[in-house]
Amino acid sequence: MKLSEEQFQVVRDRTQFDDRSGNALERMIFNNRLVILLVFALVSFFLGWKSTQLTVNANFERMIPRSHPYIKNFLENKSELRGLGNQLRVVVENTQGDIFDPAYLKVLAQINDELYIMPGIDRPWLKSLWTPLLRWTEVTEEGQRGGPVMPDQFDGSPAKIQELKANIARSGAAGRIISDDQRSSMIQVPLLDTYADSGKPISYLALSRTLEDKVRAKSNDKIRVYIVGFGKLVGDLIEGLTTVISYFAFSVAIATLFVFLYTRCVRSTLVLVAAAVLGVMWLMGLLQLLKFELDPYSILVPFLLFAIGLSHGAQKMNGIMQDVGRGTDKYVAARYTFRRLFLAGLTALLTNVVGFMVLIIIDIPVIRDLAIMTSVGVTGLIFTKLVLIPVLLSYIGVSPEAARRSLKEELAEHAGRSFMGRVWAALELLTERRWALIAIIGAAVLSAGALALRTGLKIGDLDEGAPELRADSRYNLDNAYIARHYGLSSDQFAVIVKTPKSACDRYDGLVDADRLGWELEHAPGVKAVTSFAEQTRRVVAATSEGYYKWNTLARDPQTLGPAANRVIQDNPDAMNPNCSVFPVIAYLEDHRADTLTRVLKVAEEFAATHSRADAQFLPAAGSAGIEAVTNIVVRQSFYIMHAVLYFAVIVLCFVTFRSWRAVVVAVIPLAITSILCEAIMVLMGIGVKVATLPVIALGVGVGVDYALYLLSIQLAIQRRGGTLRQAYTHSLEFTGKVVALVGATMAAGVVTWAWSPIKFQADMGILLTFMFLWNMLGALVLIPALSHFLLRNVGQPVSGVDGPSAQRTVTALPVGAPTADEACEPMRDEPGMHAGTRLMANGHRQWMNRSREIDIGVE
Repeated sequence: MKLSEEQFQVVRDRTQFDDRSGNALERMIFNNRLVILLVFALVSFFLGWKSTQLTVNANFERMIPRSHPYIKNFLENKSELRGLGNQLRVVVENTQGDIFDPAYLKVLAQINDELYIMPGIDRPWLKSLWTPLLRWTEVTEEGQRGGPVMPDQFDGSPAKIQELKANIARSGAAGRIISDDQRSSMIQVPLLDTYADSGKPISYLALSRTLEDKVRAKSNDKIRVYIVGFGKLVGDLIEGLTTVISYFAFSVAIATLFVFLYTRCVRSTLVLVAAAVLGVMWLMGLLQLLKFELDPYSILVPFLLFAIGLSHGAQKMNGIMQDVGRGTDKYVAARYTFRRLFLAGLTALLTNVVGFMVLIIIDIPVIRDLAIMTSVGVTGLIFTKLVLIPVLLSYIGVSPEAARRSLKEELAEHAGRSFMGRVWAALELLTERRWALIAIIGAAVLSAGALALRTGLKIGDLDEGAPELRADSRYNLDNAYIARHYGLSSDQFAVIVKTPKSACDRYDGLVDADRLGWELEHAPGVKAVTSFAEQTRRVVAATSEGYYKWNTLARDPQTLGPAANRVIQDNPDAMNPNCSVFPVIAYLEDHRADTLTRVLKVAEEFAATHSRADAQFLPAAGSAGIEAVTNIVVRQSFYIMHAVLYFAVIVLCFVTFRSWRAVVVAVIPLAITSILCEAIMVLMGIGVKVATLPVIALGVGVGVDYALYLLSIQLAIQRRGGTLRQAYTHSLEFTGKVVALVGATMAAGVVTWAWSPIKFQADMGILLTFMFLWNMLGALVLIPALSHFLLRNVGQPVSGVDGPSAQRTVTALPVGAPTADEACEPMRDEPGMHAGTRLMANGHRQWMNRSREIDIGVE
């Protein structure tokens, strides 16, 4: 029997091992193991302490594309547009009467006061029945008069109630502040970005809990409270994260079970799980040091990182188990595994980093944060996975019984006597022309059907309410009530009208603003439009005894100026104090992507033809306007991301394989998976938006690993003379179970999201689970089929038969095939061989020699 080359020979006694062997990095790590472990312990303690200080929050401006010109318009004028950015809407309903019930008005006043004193509220702009910002006006024989809607010294008496009714009728608040059925009223609550006293960002979780404890808590059999708005939505999302975080334990348990079933070794399984959790803890600590916060979008990173760390760590344990099963000392086995797999593992992790970093081109801060967080976490895995696991296993080792069982199972698989052996035998048939054609035609038909479905893929939200939450969530139920009972929805699309200072009441600018309102009002999906120009027009008519012919904008400055001043006096939020900025606000029926696209097109066309120096029309503000712009950025980024992502993967695959044919074989399964994922999004009614845009990048960035594992071994053997069938057979036997384990553990890490109360996380969990599993299946099925047509003649064929008559044997390759050492010896001088491929081939050579040893009686 001929053993492997000297550097991988079986060493049963550590004293016989040359500690000076291996490269400098290996010697530095393993000849100083205690120092390495001490450094890891100190770093882990420090980062673990820092991880406890990491906060969970969200920032309104980090969820929008801040560098887009339209968003710059909004941010530059944000301080002048109170209520169009981040605000809450609190609706208080009288379930047993109307709003004129004194008891109801008393509760409404209490809620108003609670909201007014809450931290983070922009108090001067809070509007309700109980604030002076809500005013009424009327025209009498003596001229115009008006005042706050709530009467002075209101005491709930019948006379004051009648006065309140009259004021509401004259205020135009019906459908805006007062519901259409007069059973509820609204409190509009603008929010600050930071706390006024400390300057720290608003904690939406604290805000949401305060709203529940002090506002919604006032609900009873007679009073019901509804709360909507960005701040409450994010608070509910963060609250839901506590449930999602609890799923992390389930993910750990499921992935641990998969690894244990694969290894049947408790000690090595615990080492792998501990190292994977340590990688997550390092990430949390590093994020705190880098001043990051977790938000509802980036909460997926710890799950993903754990899955990557555990699945890749299993490869290290697998190599050590193989060596220990042959009789090698655990310390020597750990060094052999490090020597064989460090560069290949580093290549795989760097490929993951590149896939994740592609997301940084998307001009939305939360997605860029997600890209940076994931890349930082995977970079940390280079240390915890490639260094710490081999060092720990050099002390702990693996169970000898588990190692022997693993060898027996692999021999049974090689002989085709086990279930996995029969699966491998079936996959080997795909290297033959007949079965390869069937697989490729099946993939082509599936892809064609998916492409047909993909044409229905939409950009943006496809549902009413908050798509981040489930339809039956309390927030969406609150939103549905408000939409039913109020004429003006919470989906506001605003165009900013900007004039020179103190020139907002000039005729030319007001007329164009009024024309813009008319254009928007006639766009499909718009319920109503209001603006400073529209309100001024009404005041002009009111000063002319309400005559309908005067419901226009007068050219005479002596008429127009006083009317505009009256609007500013009665509605301070209609105009900024300098009389230079005001919005034209369209209230939309919903915020579906099609609706937003139509309305934005109207605004853009009008702005292109009417903007000038003395009157600029700047899209876009309001919740719907910002979402419309976000959809534009998502649409642009969607295709750019695909191009850059696949370009990066193609370059990395070419560097690894040094063969364009191999690159095609590796990339086609990834592309098919991407197309199928988009088709599933159509079937599930999921649009491409901020939450789902990263899914494809994450799936492709991780999915390319399967091709790296399988093709590296296959090409190594083919380049030394093995046939395609022989090469793919041994690639499956050496890496097939690892590929299956990687796919299963990756899916286990995210599948629990499907039960999340946060809908977009549930959608992401389903899509990522599909991509991880389908990338695995696609690689196992399509790589041999495509290789038959593209990679069949990579090396010189051996004298064995590459077809149905080829025999699966435990002891040797067919007659004339190269020996184990010849087929997989290190290829230092062969051109075009990547270092990672060479190391994986060395590992395969060891497997072939082990098979021969066992065949002659090595237990």
